[in-house]
Amino acid sequence: MADYRKLWWILIAILAITFTLLGYFGREVYREAPPIPDQVVSATGDLLMTEESILDGQTAWQSMGGMQVGSIWGHGAYQAPDWTADWLHRELETWLEIAAQEEFGHAWHSLSGQQQNALQYDLKTEYRNNTYDDATGTLHLSDRRTRAIAKTADYYSRLFSDAPELQSTRASYAMKENTLPSPERRQQMTEFFFWTAWAAATERPGSNVTYTNNWPHEPLIDNTPSGENVVWSVISVILLIAGVGGLIWAWAFLRKHDDDEPAAPLKDPISALALTPSQRALGKYLLLVVGLFTFQVMLGGFTAHYTVEGQGFYGINTSEWLPYSLVRTWHIQAALFWIATGFLAAGLFLAPIINGGKDPKFQKLGVDVLFWALVVVVGGSFIGNFLAIAQIMPPHLSFWLGHQGYEFVDLGRLWQIGKFLGIVFWLVLMLRGIVPALRQPGDKNLLALLTASVVAIGLFYGAGFFYGERTHISIMEYWRWWIVHLWVEGFFEVFATAALAFIFCSMGLVSRTIATSASLASASLFMLGGVPGTFHHLYFSGTTTPVMAVGATFSALEVVPLVVLGYEAWENWRLKTRAPWMENIRWPLMFFVAVAFWNMLGAGVLGFMINPPIALYYIQGLNTTPTHAHAALFGVYGFLALGFTLLILRYIRPSIVFDERLMKISFWWLNIGLVLMLFTSLLPIGIIQFLASASEGLWYARSEAFLQSDVLQTLRWIRTIGDVVFIVGALGVTWQVVKGIFFPNLEPAPYPDDEAISERA
Repeated sequence: MADYRKLWWILIAILAITFTLLGYFGREVYREAPPIPDQVVSATGDLLMTEESILDGQTAWQSMGGMQVGSIWGHGAYQAPDWTADWLHRELETWLEIAAQEEFGHAWHSLSGQQQNALQYDLKTEYRNNTYDDATGTLHLSDRRTRAIAKTADYYSRLFSDAPELQSTRASYAMKENTLPSPERRQQMTEFFFWTAWAAATERPGSNVTYTNNWPHEPLIDNTPSGENVVWSVISVILLIAGVGGLIWAWAFLRKHDDDEPAAPLKDPISALALTPSQRALGKYLLLVVGLFTFQVMLGGFTAHYTVEGQGFYGINTSEWLPYSLVRTWHIQAALFWIATGFLAAGLFLAPIINGGKDPKFQKLGVDVLFWALVVVVGGSFIGNFLAIAQIMPPHLSFWLGHQGYEFVDLGRLWQIGKFLGIVFWLVLMLRGIVPALRQPGDKNLLALLTASVVAIGLFYGAGFFYGERTHISIMEYWRWWIVHLWVEGFFEVFATAALAFIFCSMGLVSRTIATSASLASASLFMLGGVPGTFHHLYFSGTTTPVMAVGATFSALEVVPLVVLGYEAWENWRLKTRAPWMENIRWPLMFFVAVAFWNMLGAGVLGFMINPPIALYYIQGLNTTPTHAHAALFGVYGFLALGFTLLILRYIRPSIVFDERLMKISFWWLNIGLVLMLFTSLLPIGIIQFLASASEGLWYARSEAFLQSDVLQTLRWIRTIGDVVFIVGALGVTWQVVKGIFFPNLEPAPYPDDEAISERA
């Protein structure tokens, strides 16, 4: 460890400081979460709702798909409204109509400007004034507001039923008929919607901003960006520029330029190792990867079409059994499953190599058991999603067996537990190969970093168990982003870096010193911004200004290491010329080059586009978010998982030669399709919505009238071109893997074997 002592201490210090920040301000989330009143009462003393009924409404919302039907506080799907912003605006307009009739005897739109200004002043005063009594746990509402709430709730009760007068609205929102059949549960859900809007409109005690930091933009009550929002946005940009400048200086002055590259071996050292039984058993993992990948891609096209034909697929009424909320759930969950499977397969392939080319006892049995456990979890979670959204599953079982309602962790809690146990079992299988190697003499620093990332992947998925069905949504969001951001964007990133470094080092193409130093430095950079940067998802989720400050500051630093990814792409690309036999893995290398490109563009440029608080204030919940999500999730982790898949395929089927024509189509059509999807449809829609949100309010940018405008409809249809191109590329990759597994010798004009290449060299 002596040669790397400084790098290790830097990494350890960064982890200690950043996790301290994450934990300390996580405690702030618990303490300062918007209160859920024990009871809500009218001016006449009537009991309107209770904490229990509001939480019952939360569970009703979860059971129908939750964040897959519109969004709450900006988090969720994008076709239906954000229910917080939509409820708030409808309630405000209803209040103004009631007040106009009571005060002036006329409709609101017929009042003079002076009269409207007077009522708007009263409106702002009533809604921003906090009437929650912390001592008694009681929220007091005026008679006028009580009536406005009742009328707004009636609209939502009809919208989520099969009321014929709102059928076209449901189609515009891609909602199925009778989304929530039970009238009682619809009423409870409206209480939950009301509470989220109350928190968004009511000023936090001792503050001049609401519980959600004045989000959403709502001019009727002066919900506008706070001064802190603007200040921390400016600071985040300054830190980004400073961080990029500092990295470039460090890269220029501190990076060693005199390290000689090792002489490339005449034969691939990994090919020289005999395949172990556990490695041979990985073929079925690769088939699961491409099977789920194909399923997910097809569902993506299906989901996108629902945005133009909300209840059908080219005239076929599919929403009754396969509604938008279900196919979007499966689309996202399938992506997480196949990408995770690709990473698990990469680890299992490396374990015997780390162990000196041999399997620990019963390793193949463990690999087989893990595979079938994954199949059960995938199948069980998909069936549970279907039964919950169809409202077939009993309500008390929905969270556990059906649908948690939270984006990216939609699977029922039982299946989530199964997935966690599977990951822990994978951790055990990995450690059985790693621990003996760690005991051997020699430099084990790179292996130690790989081991640490494996342990983190195995254990940190458990963060999803720190919230339950009736947990406060602010607290749930804190832990949910531990999985979506920290587990995926943090520890998987470190694992991928260390795994690729270990592979290239094992091939003899990169010196162990360079591989280890680069991996430790990269891990430090990823963790510095990535751990506290988790808070940039929580600016408006019922958190306080310090959470916004930490999130804005450190999330800007997340982008810093991405500026040198062009160099990483070049380094990966030039590896193919280091030895003649590297031609055999040229296509996996191409996928790794694509990872670096999309990391820069998708995670870097498009990620920072939505990171500063002032930007996210207006665009949270708009199509700018899926622009970043598609470019980062597939562009980075998807290409990485496919690269791992092709690399493993090359070694477990030694006779395979990749079909050049097929791989060119696959690689370039995937990349071109993703570009078309993003820049001809998603991003233009997001920018147009951004203008609407900034000028009128978030409610308008997500409204039926705006979403169904001709220009947005046209842009959604245009996405079909990119989707089709992308699907062709996906089918090409899938067919290459299927051919490689079952018919590895079918390829025409195979490459020369290693010996022949060596002789010519």
